[in-house]
Amino acid sequence: MSKVHAGGAAVKRKRRYDARARRERAGASRDAAVQAAERRFLNDGYANTTIAAIAEDAGVSVDTIYKSFGGKAGLIRAIRARALLGEGTVAAERRSDALHTRERDPRKIVEGWGMLTTEVAPRAAPILLLVRDAAATDPELRSLLLELDADRLRRMTQNARRLHEAGHLREGLSVARAAEVLWTYSAPELYELLVLRRAMPIREFGRFITEAICAAVLEPAGRMEPSRRARR
Repeated sequence: MSKVHAGGAAVKRKRRYDARARRERAGASRDAAVQAAERRFLNDGYANTTIAAIAEDAGVSVDTIYKSFGGKAGLIRAIRARALLGEGTVAAERRSDALHTRERDPRKIVEGWGMLTTEVAPRAAPILLLVRDAAATDPELRSLLLELDADRLRRMTQNARRLHEAGHLREGLSVARAAEVLWTYSAPELYELLVLRRAMPIREFGRFITEAICAAVLEPAGRMEPSRRARR
């Protein structure tokens, strides 16, 4: 390799390294801002939290937060997105999707949802409940609340449709009605009532979700015959 070519390759490697380093720094700054925002919102409330305070806590500029998130509502979206990942290296939503492929027994699928709930609800519910409370007096948060509720219903409709397509839904239960049931049992308000207010242990809460959904949307065990399953 000529000196020119060697020099050019070195420059390209340095540029790739610099670009990767910039992405890593930007990601670290973003994570710091999300974590700082969550602490501030939960400790001080939404209305009392300022972008300046979040920026100071995160060690970034106010301009960086506005460019990255657009404002406090954007930070809420990022906090929720991080919470919905759950634990581990594989996002909770991807693990939920995998249940439909891996499991033939619909009760095993719902049990999987119950377990995922024990990961996600403690992370997501506090910030979602804060949005609900702040939405009473903040029009921007009211719009955000409707947006997040609609997104959760969209996801629950996907889950209900998969159950329907596999022939698992209770006879006469529509996809739309099943989605509403799933939407209800995934609501942060249920976590608030049973875990935060009634001190239900989180594992027990997961079992409660499993049993309630099975009773509400699935055929009773042994009721569905293969011929009817094939027709649905």
